[in-house]
Amino acid sequence: MAAEMLATAGLQVTLCDGKPSVGRKFLMAGKSGLNLTKDEPFVPFMQSFAQARGPLTPMIEAFDAEAVQTWARGLDQEVFTGSTGRVFPTAMKASPLLRAMMGRLDSLGVQVRTRWLWQGWQAEQFVFETPEGPQSLSPDATVLALGGASWSRLGSTGAWASLLADKGIKTAPFEPANAGVNIAWSDYMAKHFGAALKGVAWTAGPYTSRGEATLSARGLEGGGVYSVSRGVREGHPLFIDLLPDMTVPDITTKLSKPQGKASFANHLRKTLRLTPVQIALMQEMSRPLPKGLRATARLLKALPISHEGLRPMDEAISTAGGIPFSALDAGLMLRDLPGVFAAGEMLDWEAPTGGYLISACLATGRWAGQHAAEWALRA
Repeated sequence: MAAEMLATAGLQVTLCDGKPSVGRKFLMAGKSGLNLTKDEPFVPFMQSFAQARGPLTPMIEAFDAEAVQTWARGLDQEVFTGSTGRVFPTAMKASPLLRAMMGRLDSLGVQVRTRWLWQGWQAEQFVFETPEGPQSLSPDATVLALGGASWSRLGSTGAWASLLADKGIKTAPFEPANAGVNIAWSDYMAKHFGAALKGVAWTAGPYTSRGEATLSARGLEGGGVYSVSRGVREGHPLFIDLLPDMTVPDITTKLSKPQGKASFANHLRKTLRLTPVQIALMQEMSRPLPKGLRATARLLKALPISHEGLRPMDEAISTAGGIPFSALDAGLMLRDLPGVFAAGEMLDWEAPTGGYLISACLATGRWAGQHAAEWALRA
């Protein structure tokens, strides 16, 4: 996005990527359908960015969900909106869109250098390790878009933080965001690995979600848990509401029907339509089960999930931490490094999955590129 803005402004642009090909984490995101953005009113959309919504608002307002869809269509990539408002390419993968993006950059004369790994500065020049040996560049303006610190094998190592530290720029420590939770299951739960928890709600402190999650041998994974992982990281207990569309009195009434000779598990299944994995989770997380129908109903509405914290940061979909907005001006230029801009996951913001992550990366890349172009044209 930044390269396109710079090239459109008539500048000579070089795009350097440390990996053998560009956009590897973008391609990974496409494996689950490439959720580009979310088609919802602007105010609730921005609320998903929590404390970062203030500085991000003008950037996303300038390239909102509708603009993202128009941009994709302009690259001959049709999109559709799912029932939850999430927007996807019709192709349901990232590679066609990435090829179209790179084709546009090529038509604008952008030079692409792969296997160019940035090593920092030397005599004010940007130094790279390349297959041909050390190389250096002296650009009029630079946009850094180096990612966070998850999925390091795709290039997002967070190692750039030490390079900025050499210039006296402090960054917030990286932490996992949109991560699964570790759970030491009993052997009884093994038969449910791979099963999905659907139609449930999750809560961890002030964060809530109605998304799904899947049981794995290591714990819980999926959008529902990812969306509240920030609360888990902050130390709040994790709860699941197995029946979010029912009240405690509703549940109590249904449970009061005669149980007969049915087991309690079968009684739950028949009266409340709980799935086997929901019942198993309830039994796993609450031993012994409470006595009394109302106590059981309350448990079903707020079942505490015993866990051992989040999965490792390198497995997280995204990360919190990075360059604080206080270190950047309104155009995303580093205050202490004139002519150097930053965008994407390098910045200290986080948001749940659901279209917010890619949308903000696109918007900040575009914003940084536009302001970098203005800076270079004045140089």
